[in-house]
Amino acid sequence: MSALTIRVGASLCAAVAAALMSSLAHADAGSLKVGKANLQSAGALAFGPDGVLFVGDSKAGAIYALDTQDRKLAASKGVNVQGLGAKVAAALGTTPDQIAINDLAVNPASKKVYLSVSRGLGPDASPVLLHVDDSGAIDTVSLDNIKHASVALPNAPAHDAKDRRGASLRLEAITDLAYVDGKLLVAGLSNEEFASNLRVVPYPFKEATRGSSIEIFHGAHGRLETNAPVRTFVPYTIGKEANILAAYTCTPLVKIPVAQLTPGAKVDGTTIAELGNRNRPLDMVVYQKGGGDHLLMSNSARGVMKMSLAGVEKYTAITEQTESAGLPYETVADLKGVEQLDRLDETKAVMLVKNEAGAIDLKTIGLP
Repeated sequence: MSALTIRVGASLCAAVAAALMSSLAHADAGSLKVGKANLQSAGALAFGPDGVLFVGDSKAGAIYALDTQDRKLAASKGVNVQGLGAKVAAALGTTPDQIAINDLAVNPASKKVYLSVSRGLGPDASPVLLHVDDSGAIDTVSLDNIKHASVALPNAPAHDAKDRRGASLRLEAITDLAYVDGKLLVAGLSNEEFASNLRVVPYPFKEATRGSSIEIFHGAHGRLETNAPVRTFVPYTIGKEANILAAYTCTPLVKIPVAQLTPGAKVDGTTIAELGNRNRPLDMVVYQKGGGDHLLMSNSARGVMKMSLAGVEKYTAITEQTESAGLPYETVADLKGVEQLDRLDETKAVMLVKNEAGAIDLKTIGLP
């Protein structure tokens, strides 16, 4: 939830903020019903107001809102769990090679780390949600009797739809989520001709629209792309305009104005950086340091990139074939094997890291 800025006394600010949170909680509570949340898969995660956790369920072609009831404000020095993957597997009664940790999100209130996990591999894997506290204790989020709501995507890819490599398109119906100002931004694929899709879904849920089809110029490939999904994105205000910064495989970075994301629209994204071929972006966060905004992005093959966002509005669209151009970056040499990350607070981030032995650790680091 975005911050409320009022230039008045601190006590009045606190009262207004508390009243706002109370009204949001009341509105959201009315949309959530107690019962079993029948997730078929658990992928992208994002937190909304008052401890509500959004979960992308690509297999079902739906998004779930779950009331974690985890809203006690807390600070955190960070959590570090060596061998997290093995401990998660043990908690689920299986072995590390039979689980996949799909995403990580930090509850901005309690600072607990939430994980979406697949128990088993392939289409029959079972979805599990877990949380990890400061002590490293791992607990399951029970879905049997939880306040929840869901909304179906009207145009998710068919269950049997495949890409040219034979991979399931259905499992990319939802690739990333972010909550901003009463709306859930949803990236993924649709079943339409221009398959790359971005949706703006109001919360509390009523219905999800068909979303907007996104076209970008992919500099490394030297062509327009309409079928590659956004892999990861962050909301970011440029000037006074709400945008998202979105990254795609091989690795264009694109800015897209949120105001253009209307149902059925065909939107042209502006490619502001080409960050290298044969690479898949995994996750990203925006933070402030040294008086400026920075983007931190983890990648499958190119480490963790740090980019200054100063003057990002001045970068013109990349429209010709190129391997590297636009917004410059530096590689953070000390950060290796980072698969997922989220901000813990203004100065720290929590990361899922694959170590040299191939095991998954949970680490807290100072933002570089």
